[in-house]
Amino acid sequence: MMVMSMTGYGSDTFHLDGTSITVEIRSVNSRYLDFIPKMPRSFHEIEVEIKKAVQAHFHRGRIEVYITLTGQPLADKSVVVDWDLVDHYIKKVTEIKERYQIQDDILLATITEQEGLITVVETNKEISSLYDQLLNSLEKTIQLVQANRQREGTFLKNDMVERIITIKNMLSLIEKRQKEMYHQYYHRIKERIEDHIGNTIEVDQVQLLQEIALLAEKGDIAEEMTRLSSHLEHFDTVIENEQPVGRKLDFILQEMLREINTIGSKSVDVQISKFVVMIKSEIEKIKEQAQNVE
Repeated sequence: MMVMSMTGYGSDTFHLDGTSITVEIRSVNSRYLDFIPKMPRSFHEIEVEIKKAVQAHFHRGRIEVYITLTGQPLADKSVVVDWDLVDHYIKKVTEIKERYQIQDDILLATITEQEGLITVVETNKEISSLYDQLLNSLEKTIQLVQANRQREGTFLKNDMVERIITIKNMLSLIEKRQKEMYHQYYHRIKERIEDHIGNTIEVDQVQLLQEIALLAEKGDIAEEMTRLSSHLEHFDTVIENEQPVGRKLDFILQEMLREINTIGSKSVDVQISKFVVMIKSEIEKIKEQAQNVE
């Protein structure tokens, strides 16, 4: 399965009877799938078909579809005069002038400003293949956008996978450091007891182990380590086998942060605390990348 970025661009142009029609698609980050059409009114009747094509190929992102025309227009414009209405209008204006003895002339501008007397009508040219060619051009543009998103997605995936490996390595170091600390607890407590009671009395091994267990329990991070390791494995599975993955990765990363924060709060060792800070930094960087993933 390929990880797809939400960022991409593509364009395609075709020609009809002196008109150049360009289809452009820009794709950027968005929590959901947002379809933003920007096209002439003459294409609004196939907007539903365009939206279906977009929904068939994209799962997340703000998808802006631009359709622009250059050259000859696709519609002929003509002026239509409602002569009967104009005659009636002038007749009534003339009656008003005579009735009230008004000397002003009837201005042409006054007539043209009246709604319904003169209108501009657009007549679409008969181009039977226009919509079919437009949808074919849209499909080509979508494929270009998908190719861009795929290339960017591969880069994002590789970066995230490398950071996950880094986190796993640091977890191994934390686990190793935790084991070393148990030995340090033993010797530290034993020395303190011996200093307190002197070397002449043998240290009670049971009591010593109890003290070590109490101290170790305060900093026990075994459960958090196990859960964090499980989340890392889950991350690997999702990024390799599912599509789309963005939202699920974001959820897994939130759980990772929860566990590493708990580990940090329990840690009583400076070295482990340093590892925790480094792991949190890596998770935050992965989160930034995952926000760009579909």
